[in-house]
Amino acid sequence: MNIRRIAGPLLAVVLALVVGVGIWKSNAKKVETTAAQAKAAATVTVNLVSGSESVPFLTDARVTDILLKQGVRLTVQKSGSREMAQRTDLAQFDAAFPGGVPAAEKIKAVTGAKQMVATFYTPMVIASWKQLLPVLEANGLVKKRANNWFIVDMARLISLMEGGARWKDLKGNSVFSVSKSILVSTTDVRKSNSAAQYLALTSWITNDGNVVTTDEEIEKVTPRLIPLFLKQGYQENTSSGPFENYLAMGMGAVPLVLIYESQYFEAALRNSAINPDMVLLYPEPTVYSKRIVVPFNAKGDKFAQILNGDAELQKIAAEYGMRSSNPSLLTNALAAKNLPPVPQLNDVVEAPTFEVLEKMITRIEAQLK
Repeated sequence: MNIRRIAGPLLAVVLALVVGVGIWKSNAKKVETTAAQAKAAATVTVNLVSGSESVPFLTDARVTDILLKQGVRLTVQKSGSREMAQRTDLAQFDAAFPGGVPAAEKIKAVTGAKQMVATFYTPMVIASWKQLLPVLEANGLVKKRANNWFIVDMARLISLMEGGARWKDLKGNSVFSVSKSILVSTTDVRKSNSAAQYLALTSWITNDGNVVTTDEEIEKVTPRLIPLFLKQGYQENTSSGPFENYLAMGMGAVPLVLIYESQYFEAALRNSAINPDMVLLYPEPTVYSKRIVVPFNAKGDKFAQILNGDAELQKIAAEYGMRSSNPSLLTNALAAKNLPPVPQLNDVVEAPTFEVLEKMITRIEAQLK
């Protein structure tokens, strides 16, 4: 047998295979590179201005990953929702994500945006302490239904606050008989959406159960509401401030504080910051803070549709305490931590328009200076 005769063709076959594999790998790499380039080209950067309460969710690594997989790279700038509606530089963004319909409608109007996309929502609640429940209940202010506590007489609570009542004035108060004024702690109404929501709620109650719409109604209710803000003293600019004080400083400093329900549940679900002495009180009526995307262009619209429609994003939002069109998501998230389900809220009122709120806030601001 002639080995050379066999080795020659064999070597040629091996060389052909090596060259073929090299060509295949090269082509595969080109295809992979082309696909990556196509994906990168299809990915758009969306510049978003957002209310502070939504930033932790928007910057969650899982949210970032889901958005990237669907072609959106998100950059977020934080801004107060009321401040956002008055900014003159909104043209640098692709979308706005304020908390509250009045701010969203104002942004839509001033930018000429074609639509608003509702995503998540959360009711305004009052965080308090279980030690206070017996005295609040004895004075007809709160009542328990199933697993949740409700402020059943918001009108009486407002009357006590505007009249200068102190905790020691409540009958049967042996647990918190102090000279501290009965007040609901809020953010600065001049800068923060959550305080504006409180103004919306209290103005509805003091306007005989009607949304404030006219200048006459503004003049009627605003003088009654000024003490609710003026007597608080220093107020934080963002919704995280009062809630952090509540978590850290206890009942003596913060007996009643207005927060978003989502703040409380986020702390319970993600940070284990809620202790057994803490409790939520649901005002009757209450107002919803709705998270609205106002897209300014096609990129902003793409982000809005993903945020509104992606099931996985809805689940992550529930971990941040947010309600959505699927109520079971938040219920399931709470159940996983052995927390009771949220109540269904039927007594919910609408906020005044942005312009009406601004007129009331301007009158309050004049007294705060």
